[in-house]
Amino acid sequence: MWFTSRRRFLQTFAAAAASTALAGFPRFAAASSTLAAPKLGIQLYSLRGFSRDDALKHAAALGFQQVEFYSGMLALNASDEEIAATRKQVADLGMSISAHGVNRLTKDAAANRAIFEFAKKLGIKCISADPDLDSFDNLDELVREFDIRVAIHNHGPGHRYNKAADVLRVIEGHDARIGACADLGHYIRSGQNAPEVIRLLKGRLYGIHLKDFEEMKQQTKGVILGKGHLNVEHVFTELEEAGFPADGALSLEYEENPKDPIAEIEECQQIAAAALKKVHNLN
Repeated sequence: MWFTSRRRFLQTFAAAAASTALAGFPRFAAASSTLAAPKLGIQLYSLRGFSRDDALKHAAALGFQQVEFYSGMLALNASDEEIAATRKQVADLGMSISAHGVNRLTKDAAANRAIFEFAKKLGIKCISADPDLDSFDNLDELVREFDIRVAIHNHGPGHRYNKAADVLRVIEGHDARIGACADLGHYIRSGQNAPEVIRLLKGRLYGIHLKDFEEMKQQTKGVILGKGHLNVEHVFTELEEAGFPADGALSLEYEENPKDPIAEIEECQQIAAAALKKVHNLN
């Protein structure tokens, strides 16, 4: 742990020094990596065929740094004791918790508050959500009070947040902590490519579901990252350009083969980790 912390300090110091040295040369400074790399995590829905204990062990063994929970792995009405035990279990495995979702938010301010209180107990900065159109006034109040982001998740063709423009339309004029969790796979199904989506959502992008599909149409098959329409390295380059936060919820999501997905998830993890390392010049 000490060596990891020391390495991160040296990387941060080196980046800061390079930025200062190149301050007079913006053309070159813009090409260097100055943002901290986001942690590569997994949406635990990918491991839904396992118990929570086994899913978390698999996530750690596969090399993920963080996990995004969903209600099937940790219910919104979990007791304080269960939440605390889960946080400890994740930490003991060397990971952190990035987000929870996808959760529906409504005009019922009390029900929404309960979700924010759950998120606070879980120690997360982001709720992946599918908010009703009449929920935003009370969400403005809640994100300010709790300082927790709401990231609107798209579910593909036919969904109210089908395209990136649909998300931008509803968040306009609302607190900046209300933004997007871009499921890049579902955007592929909606006919939008990842770089386009990331550029459109710049400044309000707090979550990513890293997913690839075989074809740009509604009914299609999920594939290993990079074998469909997703250029993973390009995704990470665009995320850096967009200022994706280091504490954002970057979650691989692989929905195929739920009973035995480990080999496929491992391949996806290795592809994503290699691309992230290259873009951010990580050792």
